[in-house]
Amino acid sequence: MRIALFVTCLADALFPESATAIVKILERLGHEIVFPESQTCCGQMHVNTGYLAEALPLVRHHVEAFEKDVSWDVAVAPSASCVGSVRNQHAMVARRYGDESLALRAEEIASRTYELSELLVDVLGVTDVGAFYPHRVTYHPTCHSLRMLRVADKPLQLLRAVRGMTLIELPVAESCCGFGGTFALKNSETSTAMLADKMSNVLSTGAEVCTAGDSSCLMQIGGGLSRLQSGVRTVHLAEILAATEQIAATP
Repeated sequence: MRIALFVTCLADALFPESATAIVKILERLGHEIVFPESQTCCGQMHVNTGYLAEALPLVRHHVEAFEKDVSWDVAVAPSASCVGSVRNQHAMVARRYGDESLALRAEEIASRTYELSELLVDVLGVTDVGAFYPHRVTYHPTCHSLRMLRVADKPLQLLRAVRGMTLIELPVAESCCGFGGTFALKNSETSTAMLADKMSNVLSTGAEVCTAGDSSCLMQIGGGLSRLQSGVRTVHLAEILAATEQIAATP
């Protein structure tokens, strides 16, 4: 299958390891990865903060980039929130400003755009990707993956198949970590309180690693854990699934 990488701003600027890990996983499974080089921001942060007019050119550009740059069967991103934006916001923004043609094109792109665990489990029919990760791990289901995309236990199905890993259930897992983009800035005290609860639950597991499918949430949780000098790391789901016994044995 020919799979387009929707890299997202956060992966491009701060967490490229999550995107390169997706490439490693899918190439290991025998798929061809292509990259629409003109892609930029999908406009999620503009929509989420009420700047719909400013989001419209970004929606149009995203659709054009994925229509024209390369041919592909499905697209994948290391971010449930960005996939959620493509699926649930792009056509809405286009229709808000009377562009039905763009809305229909956006819906076509959205219908073939997936978060990693959805792509692996639902589209490719794979739960064991050949990963090896000898650590104690707990999983945080991010709000957009849980409530917008409804990925359910797909990430857990993938994690349970990872050899050498001990998967530990996270208490009150479905509670928000408090990030929410600009929510963490505009409501910092509430965000900090939510983060404190999430960190307490992560630490109670005794896990070495907290994983999730969104780098934004891992940035929030990881920042808090590092300030506590807890020793617990945050690692994107894709990076765990990309790990192999050969990688683990490399000095």
